[in-house]
Amino acid sequence: MSQRGFDLAQLRTFVAVAESGGVSAGAERVFLSQSSVSEQLKKLEERAGQPLFVRGRQGVSPTPAGERLLEHARRIIAMSEAAFDDLQGRSLDGELRIAITDYYRPHDIARILKTFSEQHPRLKLHVTVLPSAAIDSGADDHASFDIGLSARLVTGQTRARRAGAGASGASIVVRREKLLWVSCADAARPAAPYPLVLLPSTCQLQRFVVKLLDEHKVPYVVSHSASGVAGLQLALKAGLGISCLNESSLGGGVVACAANIGLPPLPAIEFHLLPGRPGESELVSNARDALVRLFA
Repeated sequence: MSQRGFDLAQLRTFVAVAESGGVSAGAERVFLSQSSVSEQLKKLEERAGQPLFVRGRQGVSPTPAGERLLEHARRIIAMSEAAFDDLQGRSLDGELRIAITDYYRPHDIARILKTFSEQHPRLKLHVTVLPSAAIDSGADDHASFDIGLSARLVTGQTRARRAGAGASGASIVVRREKLLWVSCADAARPAAPYPLVLLPSTCQLQRFVVKLLDEHKVPYVVSHSASGVAGLQLALKAGLGISCLNESSLGGGVVACAANIGLPPLPAIEFHLLPGRPGESELVSNARDALVRLFA
């Protein structure tokens, strides 16, 4: 009888390449050489009996068959990890409250949380989207959330604080992204005075943008305001102005502005998983360790 099914290692590699959009980036995620990754993908496509990727100058993207397999592969990997954690006594069982900044991978966060839920089917998850300032200020508020993921700008002061901080009580940087000046893909080339689309002044990033433009004496007018990143994206798609977003927040209809239009350069942004609180439960500590891998 011929063997049915797929090789788990090949599926892991397939998911890594599909999610990163390239063989090189996927190889880094699974700690393999590019040649090993290419060989695994070749064997997987032979096993599937059809192409799983379309290869181009900008990288790779899944074929329709690849998209179908991607959904199956994510569930298979999640259940494999859940079974392993269960047998090791690390299965998460109970209720967990997570607060996440709306800048963090808005197009991917639902899939990430779905994977986490599938890995830990006995865990009841409560997710709240909050501004980073509210997450950072609420870190000691046990009634608000158990685990927080916030965004912080990478400035000279940020690096100095990190260099002077000890390992104890330090937050975990799970991801770093570029910040970009962005506008509607169909809009005319922005010109001064620049029409800004901004979030409320409680947003650290938006306060930084205004201060940066003032320091560089760049003329601007606030053309529109939004209550969150989703509203900001809608305003940008509608051509109501320009703003600043991290790479994973762009989405369809929003593109980076040209580098030569007179806007000052922007720093990077880091996503921090807040450190554990004194006396927190084993459930929360184990969940934080599991989320580090998924949020990276």
